Amino acid sequence: MKNINEYIQEIQSGIYDERLREIYVDEKLLFCQKQRYQNAVLKFQELFGEKEVSVYSAPGRSEVSGNHTDHQHGHVLAASINLDAVGVAAKIGEKTVRLVSGDAPMIECDLGQLEPVEEEKGSTAALIRGVAAGLVQRGYQVGGFEAYVTSDVLIGAGMSSSAAFESLVGTIFSGLYNDMQVPSVDIAKIGQYAENIYFGKPCGLMDQMACSVGGLIYIDFADVQQPMVRQIPADFEGRRYSLCIVDTKGSHADLTEDYAAVPMEMKAVAAYFGKEYLREVEEEDFFASLAKIREEAGDRAVLRAIHFYTEQRRVSRAVKALEEDNFDSFLSEIRESGASSEKHLQNIYSIKEPQVQSITVALAVSAYYLKDNGVCRVHGGGFAGTIQAFVKNEAVDDYKNAIEAIFGKDACHVLKIRPYGGICVM
Repeated sequence: MKNINEYIQEIQSGIYDERLREIYVDEKLLFCQKQRYQNAVLKFQELFGEKEVSVYSAPGRSEVSGNHTDHQHGHVLAASINLDAVGVAAKIGEKTVRLVSGDAPMIECDLGQLEPVEEEKGSTAALIRGVAAGLVQRGYQVGGFEAYVTSDVLIGAGMSSSAAFESLVGTIFSGLYNDMQVPSVDIAKIGQYAENIYFGKPCGLMDQMACSVGGLIYIDFADVQQPMVRQIPADFEGRRYSLCIVDTKGSHADLTEDYAAVPMEMKAVAAYFGKEYLREVEEEDFFASLAKIREEAGDRAVLRAIHFYTEQRRVSRAVKALEEDNFDSFLSEIRESGASSEKHLQNIYSIKEPQVQSITVALAVSAYYLKDNGVCRVHGGGFAGTIQAFVKNEAVDDYKNAIEAIFGKDACHVLKIRPYGGICVM
């Protein structure tokens, strides 16, 4: 821990330049990130005064393959990205967290009360309390701190801004009170617990795992209490590819039923066999009973189950391709994942509004302009929102210009896969 003035001098002198290059990957971002960190510690000083502080970071995430498979205990390939939440934090002697995020009002959370508070549901304070409670339940230490948080993880664009925040808070507790010894997988589980129980939002574990663990990770959710997680080698920079997330700026309003229907229909297929999740049903048994399942669960449920089984294999093949440094095969699997989401999973647009198909348009336009320069697929939950494209670096500018001519300025976000999850930066 150092005081504010020491950090300002060291940031300006370039001591942290290499560290920031490693975190944010893109050399062009170095200057703005140095300015961002400097502004963050100065903002902390303005809010809380001159104190000894540490600086932490937790990234947003991007699903790479495994669309709608995690809630059926399936396989997922996900990555942390170089958009993140940064927190400047100082330990204090009272059991209270005081936190300011961006320009929002200060939040105070009394850690003497770690039970869920009904009135807090849906709030940032609920996430802080839930993360603290989850840590205590696992035998870790918590205590008070003051923090200023700044985040450039886009809200509503499928990059998991809430999971990034949960991972950041867990990492701050780990750094200030546990010598950075709380495993990243534990922080991910605690984040999910906070969001499910305290915030009141049901969610899987993929978002938190990608934000907390970092890098490109393969997750097998066969045992959701102890998911198997491993980092996958992937040199996207060496291959000269960028990750582009296109925000089609479609409204998520009134889409709750569409999102909920996906796991519900997959579970309806599993229920035919007396199981809760598709992962528990053998693919051969499913196809052998397909005629009767159509009668009981309907055709769309059958198609969504087919997506689940074939997506499982695609994730495994994509992982194998990266481990064998076969990048062309990896890209092929990503392309096929997108095609399956469109044809079988059917989460490209809402059937309630067939005239509104922003994701479908984005995918069609991307295929037209990219040709052999990249691949694209739906990103995240679908129906409205974002698509993902892996694009050759030399084609990124033209692709971005073409996309933004249709969806507006700043619709295309050019990102890199960062190698770190939640970390202490300084």
